[in-house]
This record gives sequence, C-alpha cells and structure tokens, in this order.
Amino acid sequence: MAAFEMTVRERIAAPPERVFVVASDFANAAKTIEGILRVEMLTPGPVGVGTRFRETRKMFGKEASEEMTVAELEPPRRYVLLAESHGARYRSELRFEPQDAGTEVVMTFRGEPLTVVAKVMAALMKPMMKSMAKHCAKDLTDLKRSIEAEGAG
Repeated sequence: MAAFEMTVRERIAAPPERVFVVASDFANAAKTIEGILRVEMLTPGPVGVGTRFRETRKMFGKEASEEMTVAELEPPRRYVLLAESHGARYRSELRFEPQDAGTEVVMTFRGEPLTVVAKVMAALMKPMMKSMAKHCAKDLTDLKRSIEAEGAG
C-alpha cells in the first residue's frame, strides 16, 4: 500500500501570529487539545527546528506515545512535525493562512509505510482513516475553542 494523506481545516477568529503561538506550544498542548493526555519535552529550550517531544494520546481506546521532531518552523506561517513508528513515517504540516480578520488552519497528515508489515497493516487500517480524520479535525476544533475563549475573556 502506498502512502495515505488527509487534510482538515478550521477557521479561527484570531490572527495567524496568535494561532501559531498557541498551536506550536507543544509543552502545553495537553491543556489545549483534549485528545492529548501528556507531552514530555525531550529537547530543552525554545521550540525550533530539531526540537523533540513525546506526545501521548488516547487512540482507538488505548494510550499511544509518539516521539515527534520539529522538521520545519516558519513562524507564523507553518510548521512540520515528523515521527517514525511501527515501520511507518508520519508527517504533519500545519499552515496558518490569514483570512479576513482570522486564520484558516490547514492540517495535512501523511503516513508512509516503510516495511512489509507496515504496508499490510496500512491496508488493514484503511477503513480507520475516516476516524483518523475526525481525530485531526477534533484537534483543530479544540485549538479554535481554546484560542477564541481566551480572546473573549
């Protein structure tokens, strides 16, 4: 099976600079994104290219931790996270596009199986892609709720 990719979008009533700051605050992501149980920063100091962290989520009823690396960082326009796990490479890109008085956040998630086992598993998990897209969309909805509530307060 080849790579799979999905894109989700969310409009947020805040400028890209503000949305980027909150979205790239990986250390505090569990306070913003309901699906994240905890984050352990593996690289000290401010976030930059090469920053690593371990994110633990509840996925499909089980806890799953992934180590992520910031591969690209262009404040306030975009960032890219990479992870390798279970024989697959994952890439998440978040873009922050100005739109009227707010921001459209565009998240593109791509998974590429690297091993034979991962390719077989990817084929078996294809029906779960809709569920994955819903999880990604929920993350953006949580980000929106957090930022807009903060702006209203």
